[in-house]
Formats: sequence, C-alpha cells, structure tokens
Amino acid sequence: MAECGAAVAVNFRTRAEEADAVVERIRSAGGHAIAIRADVSLGAEVFGLAERVARDLGPIDILINNAGVAIADAGEETFDRTLATNLKSAYLCTEAFLPGMRARQWGRIVNISSVAARGAGAVGVAYNASKAGLEGLTQGYAARVAKDGVTVNAVAPGPTDTEMGGPLKAQGVVARIPVGRMGRAEDVAEATVLVIGNAFITGQTIAVNGGLAFL
Repeated sequence: MAECGAAVAVNFRTRAEEADAVVERIRSAGGHAIAIRADVSLGAEVFGLAERVARDLGPIDILINNAGVAIADAGEETFDRTLATNLKSAYLCTEAFLPGMRARQWGRIVNISSVAARGAGAVGVAYNASKAGLEGLTQGYAARVAKDGVTVNAVAPGPTDTEMGGPLKAQGVVARIPVGRMGRAEDVAEATVLVIGNAFITGQTIAVNGGLAFL
C-alpha cells in the first residue's frame, strides 16, 4: 500500500519491534507511516486507534482487517480467543472506520480470510468458523454500503510461507499445491491491491492459493 502512495498505519498488539521495522522501511523509501498499538478485539482500543490514525494521518479511506491467530483446538477459551481475534476484530474495525468512508462516499475494506473458510483446513474448527464468519461479514457489509461508494471484499490465502504457515510447510503441504510452492506475502498483497483498485468488485472472496482449491 505504501508503494501505491498510501500513508499507512501499522497496528500491532505485542510485537512493537516488527511494527517499527515496517514503518522504517516505508519511511526510508520516502513514504509516510506510523505504528500504533491496539488490541483490535477490544472495542475501546479500536476506537482509540481510529481517533489517533485520523489525527496523525487524516481521513481513513482503506481498511485491511488482517489480525489473526491460528491455534489448535483446545477448548472454550481457545474458541473465544480465535473468534475475537479473527472475526470480532474485523467487525469492530469496520464499525469504527466505515462512517467516515460513507460520509465521503468512497472507501475500501479488505478482510483477510483463508482457504479454511470453505474446507477442512489444518488448524482447527475455531479457525474454520472464524474465517467462514469473516466471509459472511464481508458479504453483509458489501450489500449494505455499495450505494455509498464503499466496497468490501475478502482475500483468502492458501498455505503461505510466513511464521503462521511454518507448521504446514514442515508437514509437506507444498506437495499438494499445484503450482509447486507455498504462497508468499507478496502474492496476498498483490491481490489486496487489486480489489482496492477496482470499484466494481464487491462482496467477493479472491482466492490466492496456487490452485489448491477453487472457490
């Protein structure tokens, strides 16, 4: 997004050094970015985040909901934490940022889903449920705000070579992916930029999975 000219707010909950490193990369390339700590599963912190971003960067036109955890099923606490982080956070952030977009008659919201929303997945039922719910949230908002110049879409990666995808790589998931490799963060970023740039795509889920599954 910074390469496309956007000022970027990098949200984090615990990993301040990594967030600061992203901000520094953007700034060193001539862009504008800030890092802000907020637990986006908590409404009060989300609205505090919204206020600070608006104060420091100006009106917010683009929201990317990508907070996520992938925890193997381990009871009620794990289920609640997964749903709060992966699904409730997207609802809270959308509610916080959407009014300004509707008032300005332009906005883009992209929710980062997963191939697990529509299949067995490899993490657990809580993760499946959270991502399936995220796609339902995407369609619900898309139908309500299209007339206001706001699009809402989801991007659904398959196994991706990141920290979260490490266990899948160790299990040999590459052998099941038709293109012969795991996804890269850049693959997901490019799909995200695609839907942000297209005003006629809304309510859709864009699969980025190397042919592992077809939506």
